[in-house]
Amino acid sequence: MVRLFFCTDIHGAESVWRKFLNTAKYLNVDTLIMGGDITGKRIVPIVKQRDGTWKGSLYGIDKDAVIMQTEEDVQDFEFRARMAGCYTHRLTPEEDMVLSSEDSVTEDRKMVKGGPLDKLFDKVEAEGLQKWIEMIDDEMDDGTRRVPEGTRIIICPGNDDKFAIDDIIIKDPRVIYGEGLKVDLDDHHEMISYGWTNPTPWNTYRETTEDVIEEKIDELAALINNMQNAVFCFHAPPYESKIDEAPLLKPDLSYVGYSGGEPIRGPAGSKAVRKAIEKYQPVIGLHGHIHESPGSMKIGRTYCINPGSEYTEAILKGFLVELKKGKLKKMQRVEA
Repeated sequence: MVRLFFCTDIHGAESVWRKFLNTAKYLNVDTLIMGGDITGKRIVPIVKQRDGTWKGSLYGIDKDAVIMQTEEDVQDFEFRARMAGCYTHRLTPEEDMVLSSEDSVTEDRKMVKGGPLDKLFDKVEAEGLQKWIEMIDDEMDDGTRRVPEGTRIIICPGNDDKFAIDDIIIKDPRVIYGEGLKVDLDDHHEMISYGWTNPTPWNTYRETTEDVIEEKIDELAALINNMQNAVFCFHAPPYESKIDEAPLLKPDLSYVGYSGGEPIRGPAGSKAVRKAIEKYQPVIGLHGHIHESPGSMKIGRTYCINPGSEYTEAILKGFLVELKKGKLKKMQRVEA
């Protein structure tokens, strides 16, 4: 039997990552799976002032800026930023100007590929994930290891994750790299993973066409020995599955309209993923990507799940799953 905990879309929120690791012991699972969009979206600059103090704002608004007098003040600010899903970077006013220049950011506030800010994101995301992985060995207050020895921790990057993090996962023996591979969960259950998604309005790092997704899934499915016992971990949820509904947007990224005071929603999942689920019928599909649509949907014999995400509120959302020789014995939503 495999007893696993699946979580996704934590976007750099260290508070959620710590809870994710803690579930191994708390829920007595043998496998932890992080299903993509692990890294954060913001760097908070901490700028050194002429008087030796430091200045930073978690929300990018100058009137909310914090003046830090001591090293302890700076470290406390950095901790609070990490808990909220932000990276921090200490720099001089001159360095801050470079990161705000046209070499780094376009007029519409997009990062210039290969520019100073883009390179800095590569650096902080890789360093941040390495520190997260090192937490696996943390000694807790009771003297035991945070994550029990023998627990598998599988990390699968998602569409929002820059490619700089892949080598960190691949090279560290404490975790298992899942992207584009087959991973044996035990002697009976195999898992294939794919973190790329169909195109989004934000043009993220791992997006491609439905044809490419279908071709890649077929390649991965060919690695499975017993499809009845298979687990599909695809970041994009199946199209029109109710776990893929997101607010509909205009080209300028504003909402199409409102209904009952809420943005009008529609399916945003992958048609290729839907086709693969219908074709191969694995025991379960693990998905994410669409934060607003937590839940489960059965497609044929396959249960497809999406925990959703509330990382900005420091809430862990996931599913506890038990599999036994091709049968789903337990599927329970968990929030903490």
